[in-house]
Amino acid sequence: MSNPIYIGYEFKVAPIDPGVEILIAELGYAGFESFVETDNGVMAYIQKDEWHDGILDDIQILDSDEFEIEFTFEEIEQTNWNAEWEKNFNPIIVDNICSVRAPFHQNPNTEFDIIIEPKMSFGTGHHETTHMMIQHILKTDLTNKSVLDMGCGTGVLAILAEKKGAHPIEAIDYDNWCYLNSLENVERNSCKHITVIEGDANALKGKSYDVIIANINRNILLQDMHTYVSSLNEKGILFLSGFYDNDIPVIQEECEKHKLKFEEKLERNNWVSLKFIN
Repeated sequence: MSNPIYIGYEFKVAPIDPGVEILIAELGYAGFESFVETDNGVMAYIQKDEWHDGILDDIQILDSDEFEIEFTFEEIEQTNWNAEWEKNFNPIIVDNICSVRAPFHQNPNTEFDIIIEPKMSFGTGHHETTHMMIQHILKTDLTNKSVLDMGCGTGVLAILAEKKGAHPIEAIDYDNWCYLNSLENVERNSCKHITVIEGDANALKGKSYDVIIANINRNILLQDMHTYVSSLNEKGILFLSGFYDNDIPVIQEECEKHKLKFEEKLERNNWVSLKFIN
């Protein structure tokens, strides 16, 4: 079987911080599979079969007055993605309680230690949205709670939920690579209560959860909010992220339309994460 052909983009970003982090997150949602940060920006890769002329149309940061971004792109052969991210992936520690690291990193002996091999999936804990979701989970008693990790990426949030005592847990992602990567990471962390599902919000039909974690993007959250709410148990908790501070009004309006009560906001570099109670 021949290796797939990729389209490689070279982005020059100013200012780099937080521009590169924001850009990587938005490109990840658009289907880009791998990223390598450079001295003045980031390289981003997407399979040629998934690429189209309008692939950057929904990348909001490209229209922002706060950043100057230039890019070029070309067709390339597949590279060794694992070797590339291993050179750039450093372990993180959230609130001195939870560590997210690769198998080759030394164990920092935190209370919750998660080993992730992200490959091409989104969710190493480095991005603001994942970081804030980890913070929410760390502050929440999940003992014997049923949990949904919607748009699970690497499965890192589902894995932390199990380490916090949750069960049963479902981790859902429509992307096949994320589905396979989550299966690997669930096994790598010796989790016993996580079911990984390849699918979208349609997979929630007839199911209910005490806690729903949805780190996706604004448009999908708005589109599927009614499904999340109908799947949320009474007094259940909904954690949302994947959007900016200026998106809060439209997100909150949609949540309140479904009788959810706003409880808490976390913010990192213009990215936000919100907690609602049913």
